[in-house]
Amino acid sequence: MHVKKGDKVMVISGKDKGKQGVILAAFPKQDRVLVEGVNIVKKHSKPSQVNPQGGIVSQEAPIHVSNVMPLDPKSGEPTRIGYKVVDGKKVRVAKKSGETLDK
Repeated sequence: MHVKKGDKVMVISGKDKGKQGVILAAFPKQDRVLVEGVNIVKKHSKPSQVNPQGGIVSQEAPIHVSNVMPLDPKSGEPTRIGYKVVDGKKVRVAKKSGETLDK
C-alpha cells in the first residue's frame, strides 16, 4: 500500500471528495483505510454494558485505498508516491517535491 497509519491524506473521489484527514487504520488485505472524519456512517447499537443507552452512533467506515492520495509535506497538495533506497532502507518519496514521507 502507498499509505500508512498516521499519514495525512486527501480523498480524491467519492462522496467525501476533497476532504483531508489522518489515516487511523489500514487494512491491506482488503485494500482499505480508515480516515479520520471521512465516510461517516450511522450505526444502530443495542443497549449493552458499555453503552447502556444504545441508540444511533456515527462512526467512520473504511474506504478504498485508491480513493486517497497522500499530501506533500512541503506544499500540502496531493501527490503520487515514489520509492528510493536511502542508507539501505526503502523510503517513500513525494513525486511533486522530492521530500521523503517516512521519518
